[in-house]
Amino acid sequence: MIAIKASGMCGSDLHAYRARGNAAAALGFAGGGPVIAGHEPCGVVAVVGAGVTDVAVGQRVMNHHYAGCGRCAHCRQGWSQLCPNGFIVYGVTGHGGHAPFMKVPARTLVSLPDELSFEEGAAISCGTGTAYGALKRLDVSGRDTLAVFGQGPVGLSATLLGKAMGARIVALDLSAERRRLAKEFGADTVVDPQAADPVAALRDLTRGAGVTAALDCTGSPEARAAAVRGTGTWGRVCFVGEGGTVTLDVSPDLLRRQLTLLASWTFSAVGQEECARFIAERQIPLGRLLTHRFALDQAAEAYRLFDTQTTGKGVFVF
Repeated sequence: MIAIKASGMCGSDLHAYRARGNAAAALGFAGGGPVIAGHEPCGVVAVVGAGVTDVAVGQRVMNHHYAGCGRCAHCRQGWSQLCPNGFIVYGVTGHGGHAPFMKVPARTLVSLPDELSFEEGAAISCGTGTAYGALKRLDVSGRDTLAVFGQGPVGLSATLLGKAMGARIVALDLSAERRRLAKEFGADTVVDPQAADPVAALRDLTRGAGVTAALDCTGSPEARAAAVRGTGTWGRVCFVGEGGTVTLDVSPDLLRRQLTLLASWTFSAVGQEECARFIAERQIPLGRLLTHRFALDQAAEAYRLFDTQTTGKGVFVF
C-alpha cells in the first residue's frame, strides 16, 4: 500500500470529468460503483503484503498505473497496458491516487530517485512519462527541428525534454498562457494556430523544407493533419493525443514524402524508470511544470480550473 504524497491531474482525466448520462454510467470500478480518480500517484510504501521481498516500507515510489496478468510477454516487458488477458487502469477502472492511501500490486511500483520531488514523480507517472515515451519513439536528437502541437502538461513536458535532447523546438497552442509557458520551458519559437496557418509557419521556419519531426499531443483532427503536412520529406510524426479522428490524403501526405507515422500510448514501467533517471541525472527543472497545487478538498475547484486548458500541471499534495 502506498501512502500518497502527490497525485497529478492529466488531460485524459477530463474525458471522465466531462462525461454525462450514459457515458458517465459506463465509467467506474469493474465491480460496480464509483472509482477513485488519479492515475498519477506518487508516495511512500506504507505496508507490504506477506511474501513481498523486493519492496521496503518507507521506499519512495511512483506507480505504473496499469496492472495486467503479470505472466504474458507484454507484462513481463513492463507493458501491462497491452496485456491480452485484460488489465486495470488505476484511476479509471481501479481505484487511483486521489486519496491518502492506494493499494496496488508490488510489481507496479517504480522507484523514485532521491533527487526528484513527489510532485515531479506524479508528473512522470503519466503526462511527462508519456511525452518521454513518444520522444523516444521519434528518436529525437540534436539533428531535429521538432514541432510540438499542444502545450498542455504532455506537450510542455515534450518541449522541456525535447530541448534537453538537443532539438530545436517549435511549440504550437491556442492558449497565449500556454505559449508563454512553452517559451519559458525552452521553445525556440511559439505559434498560435489561430493567428497563422501552422503548416505555412513550420515551412517558413525551415526554409520551405518542413520540420524533421512532429508530435501531436492534442487529439485534434486539424492539429494531426497539420503535424503531418508540416513535416518534411523523410520526416517522422507521432500521435500521442487520445481519441478523435483524422483524414489524410495518403499519397501526397505520406507515401510520396516517405513519412514515418507513429503512435505512442503512454510508456512501459521500464520506460517510466528511465524517464525519471533522465530527468534526475540531467537536472531538468521539471518542477516548473507544476503551476497549481491543491489539497484534496479543493478537487472541484481544481478540476474546474484544469478544464479551462490554460494551465500547466495541477497536482494534489498530501
